[in-house]
Amino acid sequence: MTKKDYYEILGVSKGASKDEIKKSYRKIALKYHPDKNPDNKEAENKFKEASEAYEVLSNEQKRTKYDQFGHSGMQGGSDFHEYADFGDIFSNFGDIFSDLFGAGQARQTRSKSGITPQRGHDLSFNVEISLKESYLGVKKGIYISHYVSCTTCNNSGCTAGTKPERCISCHGTGAVNYRQGFFSFSQPCNKCGGQGFIIKTPCPKCKGQSRTRTRETITVNIPAGVYNNAELRVKSKGDAGVYGGSSGDLYINLSVKPNKIFWRKNNNLVTNLNLTYPQLVLGCQVDIENIDSQTHTIKIHKGCQIDEDVVLPGKGFAIPGSLARGNLIVITKCHIPKKLPSKAKELLLEYADKIGNNVESNSESGISGFFKKFLG
Repeated sequence: MTKKDYYEILGVSKGASKDEIKKSYRKIALKYHPDKNPDNKEAENKFKEASEAYEVLSNEQKRTKYDQFGHSGMQGGSDFHEYADFGDIFSNFGDIFSDLFGAGQARQTRSKSGITPQRGHDLSFNVEISLKESYLGVKKGIYISHYVSCTTCNNSGCTAGTKPERCISCHGTGAVNYRQGFFSFSQPCNKCGGQGFIIKTPCPKCKGQSRTRTRETITVNIPAGVYNNAELRVKSKGDAGVYGGSSGDLYINLSVKPNKIFWRKNNNLVTNLNLTYPQLVLGCQVDIENIDSQTHTIKIHKGCQIDEDVVLPGKGFAIPGSLARGNLIVITKCHIPKKLPSKAKELLLEYADKIGNNVESNSESGISGFFKKFLG
């Protein structure tokens, strides 16, 4: 079904000011207000329609987005709310409805049909893993304390065979109205805590709270390839809801400990490989051990320079949500011994004499100097 234009719903032009939009909305809201039109479905729909239009056009950012993209720009956005009931509308636009019916008369509060279910709180937990565990993926047991639904009363808070009773102080509305001079206001009922109902025979296990606190170990599957500072959500493992409300979620904040040999760069696993000077000059084959203890053979070409990258495709980190992997990058280094046997030193000097001791200057790799003498 095609939605009507918001400007058309409120009867204003696209260039209307905020005051004009508010004035028009107040007029429509007064005409189709549910208290003035009980059991009138058409009036109810017009009231919700106008409230939805006002929510968008009264907000500068939402209005700009709507002007650019129309209704399609409003769908699925976290900054847009489609109203499902009057309580939601009244809570958002209390400043308007508080004075729709005279000088600050309090809005009539509707009676509730029962205790209002409430969603449980989300919880967070910090977990530290090694780089190897990040590479391979791991299961971690997490010991947490949280609320769970009471099994004795099945999350109702009541003793078996009983149910909550309507609060006589607020008549089930959860709020009590007061008048002071020309002004009237309301506040949550102290007797029922704003619930509108009272549990006179509470469950002996949860004391009427509908949930109990417990400690338990939860196994969390940490996927391969997970990044440092990643956040994982474990659905419904936060605090249980109150009086039948849904459970909150558990958020796992991950930190990856540094490794002395390997490190991560994007989705690549990187490490250094120490080689001797002859291995770099003559080329060689070398077996290396990856972080997962798997052995790979790599080839070092003749005349390999220091800090060259030798790439092993697909041997890096798994890419979450994909079948692809990063690469294992091996950076060549030259091992320089601090002490040499006399024979090795003699051979090294002979080698130096054979190839010469002056290096030609190369503008890409740096400057060269004029050789004077060996020190050791």
